[in-house]
Amino acid sequence: MKKVILQNLILLLFLIAFSAKDDLQASPENNNPIVKADATYKVLIKRNITYAEGLSHDGKSASTVAIPLKLDVYVPDNDLKNRPVYMFMHGGSFKGGSRKKKDIAAMGNYFSSRGWVFVSIDYRVLKNLGTIHTGIAPQKWIDASNNNSQMIAVYTAQRDAKAAMRWIVANADTYHINTNFITVGGGSAGAITAIGIGISEQEDFRDEISTTVDPTLLTTNLNETYKIRSIIDFWGNDIVLNLLKKVYGYDRFDSNNPELFIAHGTEDKRLVPYSGALDLIEIYKSTGVFAKLVPLEGRRHAAWDAVVDGKNLSDLTFNFLVERQNLRVEN
Repeated sequence: MKKVILQNLILLLFLIAFSAKDDLQASPENNNPIVKADATYKVLIKRNITYAEGLSHDGKSASTVAIPLKLDVYVPDNDLKNRPVYMFMHGGSFKGGSRKKKDIAAMGNYFSSRGWVFVSIDYRVLKNLGTIHTGIAPQKWIDASNNNSQMIAVYTAQRDAKAAMRWIVANADTYHINTNFITVGGGSAGAITAIGIGISEQEDFRDEISTTVDPTLLTTNLNETYKIRSIIDFWGNDIVLNLLKKVYGYDRFDSNNPELFIAHGTEDKRLVPYSGALDLIEIYKSTGVFAKLVPLEGRRHAAWDAVVDGKNLSDLTFNFLVERQNLRVEN
């Protein structure tokens, strides 16, 4: 009898050990993407890719014309099939700006050389919209803004950035992207846009206007969905969410929002005040979602060269994403 009990005990211990091994192999962390601690891979840049179209006015008539919306993709030259992705939006007060800005290009090379697919996008800005906005934005948004062109540009930036995100998902296999590890970020207006698309619902800035009124929506991969994991906010705020609430009554902050990293100059008082970063942190505290604020002491707006404890903005972002997304880091 003792021999049988001993044999059963050995068998039970074996099964427990085998099951634990299987659990370890199947754990999410072991399927998380691998990134490099330092610049390792050659970066291949795919430029001027059209991800969708959007309507534009010439400012002189009620007619519209479809214009291409472009992005650049920074791809690590490796054979890995499980890559995280980071989509970034430029600033420019919704009046101008470019995906080709040197600071963004440097960031694209930083992250792609470490294993990310990095996507830098352009979106429609004030100069693309003219003064007649029928068809470009929903009438309710136009009415609420008193036909204010800059507020219309906020809407189109959101619409276009979401189209770019759906393009990424539609092309995930091409670039070997793991869509469970999506990061969006931006600077200034781009950060405002990143916060907007990260926190708003999928249908926001998509379903308020029909494909009959805006046929270019049909170019935007409408059937794709996505889940953003992290938001990177360089000197932005939550104005998009405030406008969404003002126009439609939607409050989109809740416990399902993506985690948030903020870097903001403490002396940023005119364009996008530092107080907006403090407000966001308080909102996140109320939802229970993790958020981190790195004050850029004594710095004003667009402090791209900021260094905190010996780390630049890319270093700080890298550390946040690795820790919070449980990415596997190799030297």
